[in-house]
Amino acid sequence: QVQLVESGGGLVQAGNSLRLSCAASGRTLITYTMAWFRQAPGKEREIVAGITWSGTSTYYADSVKGRFTISRVNAKNTVYLQMNSLKPEDTAVYYCAGGGVLRVDTEHGPYGTWGQGTQVTVSS
Repeated sequence: QVQLVESGGGLVQAGNSLRLSCAASGRTLITYTMAWFRQAPGKEREIVAGITWSGTSTYYADSVKGRFTISRVNAKNTVYLQMNSLKPEDTAVYYCAGGGVLRVDTEHGPYGTWGQGTQVTVSS
């Protein structure tokens, strides 16, 4: 069984950057497609970015394209989300998720493994 632990969240001013990390333990992530989701108060959980196991295919929500970058280092069992030019509307709890699927799925159903989430707050 894989356990995912997110870190790197915090409070930042608009325009600044944060890098989230998702470290896995218990099993290798190498066969997992990984994704970052977020959930703001009163809103549904939405995908932010995803990356296939090889790292050759990525997906980004329109709202973060050009600002966020997802990456992974399979040797370290870690996935990252670099977030630049942060906006107040990026404020949410960010979750790391993994699933044994071949492609990035924008729905949260296919991802069977989730972290506990990390809070990102962007002040204006």
